[in-house]
Amino acid sequence: MALTPSTMLELGTKAPEFSLLEPLTQNLVSLSDFEEMPVLIAFICNHCPYVVLLKEAFEQFAKDYQAKGLQVIAINSNDIENYPADSPEKMIEDAKNYGYSFPYLFDETQEVAAKYKAACTPDFFLFDRQHTLYYRGQFDNARPNSGIMVTGNDMRNAANSLLVGEGIPTEQVPSVGCNIKWKQGCQPEYA
Repeated sequence: MALTPSTMLELGTKAPEFSLLEPLTQNLVSLSDFEEMPVLIAFICNHCPYVVLLKEAFEQFAKDYQAKGLQVIAINSNDIENYPADSPEKMIEDAKNYGYSFPYLFDETQEVAAKYKAACTPDFFLFDRQHTLYYRGQFDNARPNSGIMVTGNDMRNAANSLLVGEGIPTEQVPSVGCNIKWKQGCQPEYA
């Protein structure tokens, strides 16, 4: 496990389009399905201890904020050949075990992660109604074995600000976690 920070993609960046398979439903889900809606895109996986730590709180966050009009999408971009715990079959198990209320998509080619400059799991990107990047950073400051309770405060504060039309938050702390498991020859220059 290599502790890796978010790249902190430039605020104001337009969300790159994607269309990915949701293993649980076998549906294709596209960013364009959520036009004129604020969207949180989270790069997660099944096995990373940083993601495991916040799965229950993240699902609760998703339920709370979907009710307020925020769309939540999770994407797994890990290399499943070398990390079979992140396979689509295991993604289905994970989605069922945690009762995910949001689509959990598989980025088999890793192209979507590269377009977003995702670097770690978890890596969060919060976009406004025009799909312009408003917040990228940590869910909160809890880390495995830190003794700090998972609250989602950073993400909740950013989502609240977005939903009431406030300006971009000035303090944004990078997310940290396991590096995205790139396929041999696929690791982008920024990673």
